[in-house]
Amino acid sequence: MNDSQTAPSRVPWPPLIYLVAMATAIVLFIVYPLPWFGSPFADFLQAFGWLVLAAVIALYVTAIRALHKAKTTVSPIHAATHLVTDGVFGVSRNPLYLGNTLLMFGVGLIVGEIWFFALGIVAGFATQKLSIEPEERHLKARFGKKYLDYAKKVRRWV
Repeated sequence: MNDSQTAPSRVPWPPLIYLVAMATAIVLFIVYPLPWFGSPFADFLQAFGWLVLAAVIALYVTAIRALHKAKTTVSPIHAATHLVTDGVFGVSRNPLYLGNTLLMFGVGLIVGEIWFFALGIVAGFATQKLSIEPEERHLKARFGKKYLDYAKKVRRWV
């Protein structure tokens, strides 16, 4: 087996990427806050942000449960033992990474700061390049046609 079959990556990129993005957004928020909407629209956006965070928690819980039920890893640095294609994985091939990006957006709505959106997009792009694409190569090598058929039916993000 080659490296793409044994493990998609040696570095757990997604948590590192989103932690750096969140920390950078916080620093930029303190150093250079950007203008935000006034009331009552800001209040509506804040409430919507809390709904986004609730959706993120639901997404995390259902995705992790699906992975555990299939007895495969949640870790981005370990090889997948089963291809999970149902539940939230039937809507997004990467529901946990989608959740990470939505977390950035939800926090941005709650605190009223655009930096979280900008860095959420940057983090999503970095995750795709450093984690998703290597994971896709790993899954293709590991599961072949079954993964390719799944990838044709289910989008990478949503």
